[in-house]
Amino acid sequence: MERLRRKVDEYLTKWKNDKDKLPLIIKGARQIGKSNAVENFAKNNYKNLVEINFALQNQYKSIFNDGFEVDTIIRNISLINPNFVFEPNETLIFFDEIQDCVNAATSLKSFNIDGRYDVICSGSLMGINYKEIESNSVGNKQDYEMYPLDFEEFLWAKGYKDSQINDLYNYMINCEPIPELMYNVMMENFKEYMVVGGMPAIVKRFVEQKNYSKILDMQRQIILDYEEDITKYASSLNKTRVLNAYRKIPVFLGNENKKFQISKIERNARNREYVGVIEWLDNAGIINVCYSLEQPELPLKGNYNPENYRVYFKDIGLLIGSLDDEAQEDLRNNKNFNTYKGALYENIVGSMLVSSGYKLYFYKNEKGTIEMDFFIRDASSLIPVEVKANDNSTKSLNKLIESDSYKDIKYGIKLCNKNIGFNGKFYTFPYFLTFLLKKFLKEKKDNI
Repeated sequence: MERLRRKVDEYLTKWKNDKDKLPLIIKGARQIGKSNAVENFAKNNYKNLVEINFALQNQYKSIFNDGFEVDTIIRNISLINPNFVFEPNETLIFFDEIQDCVNAATSLKSFNIDGRYDVICSGSLMGINYKEIESNSVGNKQDYEMYPLDFEEFLWAKGYKDSQINDLYNYMINCEPIPELMYNVMMENFKEYMVVGGMPAIVKRFVEQKNYSKILDMQRQIILDYEEDITKYASSLNKTRVLNAYRKIPVFLGNENKKFQISKIERNARNREYVGVIEWLDNAGIINVCYSLEQPELPLKGNYNPENYRVYFKDIGLLIGSLDDEAQEDLRNNKNFNTYKGALYENIVGSMLVSSGYKLYFYKNEKGTIEMDFFIRDASSLIPVEVKANDNSTKSLNKLIESDSYKDIKYGIKLCNKNIGFNGKFYTFPYFLTFLLKKFLKEKKDNI
């Protein structure tokens, strides 16, 4: 099988062709394909690649000991490995796992001013380390956040062409039902994606072998690898508390209200003891945090309660991998995704929205009579997004749209296992079209 096509590939090509480009830092959790993407890009675009992994090649941390002049750094690299070739404009320098060597970030200013070599950095960027990297390289780098494979990338992995994805979008933009065969096939692909998730090695194995053998083992190993990273990198926080929070995510998602509550992580746990823990997991690229809006109105920024939130896994496969054996069996044998109180659908929709560039917000009024899973926006309005595990009533969605109290809401979106439609108040889309929502909202015809 060929290498998996990723959205970062196109971004890297644009970056290389930008005459004003800055050194690039690719952020994201481990095992999502960052290094592979950079190596593939270098192979196709440069004569020479100088790749240094600070986690595996400890000796290279000393290359900055004599200062940050580019020629000095290159001289020191060449002393350690004389086989590296440094040819101006034909060489990519790739500093990998830079969370293990913050000095690499400091050097970006020199490389930026010098301009002879393109530089890309990558790493797991766990927690406080990234703040240090940020302060050491401000103004001399650009960031790209990378995620596990989204559903479109999963479809590419399975062999689907851009033209077939465009066909899906055309039904969406024209508000026409998808033909039955296409709908059923895409829904089946989506259910596979929900079980497999978006970790490249797991997707590759699934596509090659066409079954779920060893997939759960691989997911559970990544969960353990992340725990190992927590114990290695959560240096400024109580590592036990970070691990406690990480392990409790599936428990809270299994509750009716899905609220993440510090007081229920361990006996007598207090919020002040867990300050920074959720932010650390978020910075590490492991979770998505969904904040409660104070009111469903614009602007979204500043209009939320930072102490009331839900926590989702960035990769749906890791939530699946964390379920107990009975739930696993039910999922694989019966494709029964409804048993977990809608959390699986919410988690995957949240991930798809984040991959599209959205922040996550939900809303629940004090009486509990209105509850909405997510909010996004177009140029002029706030859009409630309801995720339905079953095709039951949409009282909250109707109330938000019809009430005069919510001036910024003109229409809504319902995501469920149902074909495309518009009833004058909200659009209905199947879950698998979530990755096309942002494009749809920019280009949609004025149906309202």
